[in-house]
Amino acid sequence: MLDANVKNQLKTYLQNLKRPVELVVSADDSNKGKELTSLAQDIIDSSDLVSVTYQQGQRTPSMSVINPQAATNIIFAGLPMGHEFTSLVLALLHSGGHPIKLDADIIEQIRQLPGKFHFETYISLSCQTCPEVIQALNMMAAINPNITNVMIDGALFQQEVSDRNIMSVPSVFLNGEAFSVGAISVVEVLNKLDKNAAGRQAEQLNQKSVFDMLVVGGGPAGAAAAIYSARKGLVTGIVADKFGGQVAETVGIENFISVSKTEGPKLVANLEAHVKDYDVDIMQNQRALSLAKNGLFDVTLESGATLSSKTIILATGARWREMNVPGEQEYRNKGVAYCPHCDGPLFKGKRVAVIGGGNSGIEAAIDLANIVEHVTVLEFDSKLRADEVLQRKAKSMGNITIITQAMTTEVKGDGTRVTSLIYTDRATGESNTVTLAGIFVQIGLVPNTEWLKGVVDMTPRGEIIVDERGQTSIPGVFAAGDVTNTPYKQIIIAMGSGATASLGAFDYLIRHSEEVDVKAA
Repeated sequence: MLDANVKNQLKTYLQNLKRPVELVVSADDSNKGKELTSLAQDIIDSSDLVSVTYQQGQRTPSMSVINPQAATNIIFAGLPMGHEFTSLVLALLHSGGHPIKLDADIIEQIRQLPGKFHFETYISLSCQTCPEVIQALNMMAAINPNITNVMIDGALFQQEVSDRNIMSVPSVFLNGEAFSVGAISVVEVLNKLDKNAAGRQAEQLNQKSVFDMLVVGGGPAGAAAAIYSARKGLVTGIVADKFGGQVAETVGIENFISVSKTEGPKLVANLEAHVKDYDVDIMQNQRALSLAKNGLFDVTLESGATLSSKTIILATGARWREMNVPGEQEYRNKGVAYCPHCDGPLFKGKRVAVIGGGNSGIEAAIDLANIVEHVTVLEFDSKLRADEVLQRKAKSMGNITIITQAMTTEVKGDGTRVTSLIYTDRATGESNTVTLAGIFVQIGLVPNTEWLKGVVDMTPRGEIIVDERGQTSIPGVFAAGDVTNTPYKQIIIAMGSGATASLGAFDYLIRHSEEVDVKAA
């Protein structure tokens, strides 16, 4: 199943096992069943501490990873390859006694959770976000025997996907009921299970000392700003909803200079590891609510906590732009999607539309055309804006239809899922209906600045206006990355602007140190 290189890597990883691990495999004569059996053999060949038994399970093919000493159970329904192979390796390591990289208080909180929690997480093997969720829930299952998690490959168990009306991944069910859709971290899961968790976190944050530089946002710009700040010896903090931002959802990155090719999750992991090389206080799963100046700068969070700093760097990035038409929100995650790589496999053999004719839209159409029955591309403009090479590729494929001067006006459905899309031909004014099962919105990004309206100067598009040093209209407040009015939204440019803003903030502190220290006192 595994090639020689991967086998050698697996053998090296499994040398970290400290106690026995049992695999329970439910397989059949299907191709996936045979591949899973072969994978199990490769695993037990890699370590004497791993054993395997075969028995019929609730889902076939599937593999359970069991710690017999602690009676923990982590299950993979399907073949955990692709992005999920890392999830399998981590499940083996954690079940075998390798330390889990979570704070001690978080591990204890998981261990003390009362009740039984059975998670079922539907994924696609091409989804970039799914492994993050699988690994979070698997860590919880490895800590507490009253918690189990089943990774379910939606492409393999399509009847379950249909029965549960799953149109977006990762989709998590808890004890049979819908729990979450999309990215969710260990702390966010705990906050939903333990209602007092958020309050305790807010109390801890309120006790933080004053920062020299506080970065709001954990994407490439925020990471670069924090590293440059910490290297200057400043007391530095990062507060963010999650580390990585939009990059975590990016599949292939081939224009990051000096790195020929990488993937979003890998780059995010490297960014976070680099930041952790320095004395940076990383505060995740927190969203900023307001910014005010009261001698120092105060950032109030949705949790109710307030953080104070001598300078601020705003690096909150951007999110997918929505169509803002009737039916979009009603059918979000029920056919309306924003990540073709994540959700595309759920529409295998069906008809879908892509909204947007830029690079991201045409790339999405090309990828989806290899999975679905047919793709209709709707572009508002009179011509496509994608690179010519992408246009030629799309037009060469027999199951892609491109319609220009098309203004989407409504998403229609049957109450549970999308059934069609209505658009207006801008040239004739005629209204048209496209029957389909899915709509992938690819019309650019909108900056995350709603919480800053009226605080700093912005463009009509909501982008923060900065000068050549990254400073905003408020002295001491800087901004970097896609949230600013920089004309080019690229990872490498965001990193550069993060460094610029950090150096600008450092220069501000030097020149205003006496004033800032007096106000802080």
